[in-house]
Amino acid sequence: MDRFKMIFQYFQSNSESVMNGICGLLALATVKMYTSFDFSCPCQPRYNMAYGLGIMFVPPITLFLCGLILNRQSLVMLEEWRRPQGRRKKDLAVIRYMCSSIMQRAMVAPVVWIIVTLLDGKCLICAFSGSVDPDKFVGFANTSPLQVQQLLAKVPCKDDELMRNNTSRKAVSRYLRCWSQALGWSILLILIVAAFLARWLRPCFNQATLLQARHWSNYIDIEQKIFEETCCEHSRLFAHKCILHFFKSMQQEIKLHSFNLPREGEGAEDEEDLLRGITDQDQVNKLLKMWYYEKPPLDVSQVTQR
Repeated sequence: MDRFKMIFQYFQSNSESVMNGICGLLALATVKMYTSFDFSCPCQPRYNMAYGLGIMFVPPITLFLCGLILNRQSLVMLEEWRRPQGRRKKDLAVIRYMCSSIMQRAMVAPVVWIIVTLLDGKCLICAFSGSVDPDKFVGFANTSPLQVQQLLAKVPCKDDELMRNNTSRKAVSRYLRCWSQALGWSILLILIVAAFLARWLRPCFNQATLLQARHWSNYIDIEQKIFEETCCEHSRLFAHKCILHFFKSMQQEIKLHSFNLPREGEGAEDEEDLLRGITDQDQVNKLLKMWYYEKPPLDVSQVTQR
């Protein structure tokens, strides 16, 4: 049990590293999902584009939302943005820093999915095979416009009887795959250049502001964790006191069953100290309300002097 507690504490204290690991795992999972996905284009003029673009963009939206849900800081950032002003001012630079960090991590898996689909080319071929200019290809001559649209819609289906002997199917497929791969490599190159510039141009800006935003972002996260841990400890002690009071009339029967209960007054002072004088429901509700509406200012000089 202590080992699990140590692992849990490590995850709490290294939440940023853990989230980077989770983003990496999501990126690997997207590649695995796409490779194991059975892509079957409907090969119908009405449904090809909807199916191809849906496979390309619907899973990234789902992965993006999963990245937001798994990131604990997203909830912390929303709480910090929506909380009342109270006795502590809100720093918009800290909120922007948290939002930027959350978005960057949540976008990793969706971008990987889009790049993988573009490099593979199946989605783009399915979506835009009907939009190709048939005059660029020889095999569609001497056919009516309706037949041309049906033939172009069946380009992704190489096993179809109409396209099996058509000489232009491979040409159209190769043409669209080249565009898809070019677009995928272009997006990947743009992202790498953007990351390179962001990495190397960051020292040119005000580092003090960045350090302050990072520090208070970590502080808000850690403060929320410690407050929740303190509330859990107080709830445990409060529940212990309430249960002892409830079973006070059955103390003799409990002792016969070898339950180790403190004697009258034994350990009561220590529990009272840990309860901090908060001994009823109204006081607890008032304390939680004050924490939400009037968070104390970030100044511990008076406490240190005391």
